[in-house]
Amino acid sequence: MAIAVRNLVKQYGREKAVNDISFDVRTGEILGFLGPNGAGKTTTMKIVTCYMPQSSGTVEVDGLDTRTSSHEVRRKIGYLPELNPLYLDMNVLEYLEYCARLHGLRSDRLRQRQREMIDVCGLGDVRHKDIGELSKGYRQRVGLAQAMIHDPEVLILDEPTSGLDPNQIVEIRNLIRRLGSAKTVILSTHILSEVQATCDRVIIIHEGSIVANGTPDELQKSFQGSETLSVEIKAPVANVMTDLFPKIQSLQNVETVDFRGSEGSAHRFLLHTAKGSDIREELFRKSVSEGWILLELSRKATSLEEVFHKLTRSETVQPS
Repeated sequence: MAIAVRNLVKQYGREKAVNDISFDVRTGEILGFLGPNGAGKTTTMKIVTCYMPQSSGTVEVDGLDTRTSSHEVRRKIGYLPELNPLYLDMNVLEYLEYCARLHGLRSDRLRQRQREMIDVCGLGDVRHKDIGELSKGYRQRVGLAQAMIHDPEVLILDEPTSGLDPNQIVEIRNLIRRLGSAKTVILSTHILSEVQATCDRVIIIHEGSIVANGTPDELQKSFQGSETLSVEIKAPVANVMTDLFPKIQSLQNVETVDFRGSEGSAHRFLLHTAKGSDIREELFRKSVSEGWILLELSRKATSLEEVFHKLTRSETVQPS
């Protein structure tokens, strides 16, 4: 296990920023760490990186306790905080050399890692430029390069795509995916589509406590209510509401049917079915027997965004 967190608490006076949380991160896993502002995400990440101590509980990185083996743990971790720690008057190569020397790299090994980070992070065209002249996207790349310059086993990235444009987000996301094949990654973000595209597993934290832990698919399924199907049927009927509607409504496990309008002989419906049911095959067979033509049949699943909203509202919400 790359990271093991047990009964972690961080307390400021009477306020608990992190309230007795426990979780594991497996070697080679990309973990998405989600939560609203003030939920405790950054505090947890700072404790894992030895930036601050916990009030109680334990954190182990590759079997090393962050309290008793802080220096050894730091050698194993690459950290990109939300506020990128850049020196704007240095050029890219100078900055990466500086960071490498801080981690104890020297001579040939330093030059090798410097070249590798320039290549991996796509910094070749700007390697001689001052960091202050770079775009936000390139600055994030430089931040990732400094986090990886010492070839750590674990990467902890706090809002790595914050403030980037859509193209830059895709570039950084693809880079993180590539890194995840060789590193253990904890990724904190507010962009839920990024989590679905990047992360193997998701932890949602709210008011200092973990409220969900699982793959994006598992979380979506656990909060899935009634199934919703969008259907468009081509059928030359005299009256939709008397000829077509009742036959769809009579299908097993169909709870409600909403008529969404017609265009010529094409009629649109929204079907709500019982939780856990799948009527697509039955609807297809019904269409064949009635001589209907299915123009559209699509299923709408509960989105990760909906799960996030349900879990981080002020009231406690349990999966249905």
